[in-house]
Amino acid sequence: MLFKRNIFQQKQGRRELKHAINKLDCHLLRQNLKHVMHYDNNADEHGKYFIRSVYFDNSEDKVLTEKKEGYLSRNKYRVRLYNHDRTTLKLERKSKRNNLCQKISCPISPEEYKAICMGNVGWMEEDDRSLMRELYIQMHLYQLKPVTVVDYNREVFIYPYGNVRITFDSSIKTSFRNTYILNRDLPMIEALDPNLVVLEVKYDEFLPDVIKKLLQVNDRRLGTYSKYHLSRMYG
Repeated sequence: MLFKRNIFQQKQGRRELKHAINKLDCHLLRQNLKHVMHYDNNADEHGKYFIRSVYFDNSEDKVLTEKKEGYLSRNKYRVRLYNHDRTTLKLERKSKRNNLCQKISCPISPEEYKAICMGNVGWMEEDDRSLMRELYIQMHLYQLKPVTVVDYNREVFIYPYGNVRITFDSSIKTSFRNTYILNRDLPMIEALDPNLVVLEVKYDEFLPDVIKKLLQVNDRRLGTYSKYHLSRMYG
């Protein structure tokens, strides 16, 4: 399985809607979506892959507080890998500006991530990756550091018109401040009721009517459902 590691940036903001749904609704939606959407090319034959992310924050919970208070302009930094494959490791900045989301990413090596965890960050100041230099500045200004790991399984559906991406995130777990994401056996605990699935709907300028109709379910709970927010319930 190949995940693109080139520097990537969403030039225009995208809209995101998040809902918590039960597993029955998830099953029904999945069956409906299969008729008009296709699986992400990076996913396995069942349309799924495993995601692990470590999020950065400081001792005053700056990032968490901005999320909880609904700041219209905020940034979130994380390091992410897929299916425990170290070659997919990347640094990401996810930004929100007036309810539109943007994301930029660049590759990071396991050795570089280990150095950051150990406080060895001087090399970041003049790194040729602009995002790495940006994180260095943020770490110095706000003392950001890796604080918690989040694991989950993601199922992805794609629809080209409107650049629609629908995901079902399940088995969301947190490490409770253990940040060594390269450890496959990292102890994890449930961060969300295992009977619930987080449905995310992402699109550009418009959400096609055919997708709107397929997304109708009886019992869904619209909310933020930030996986980082969920992971911090325990500290």
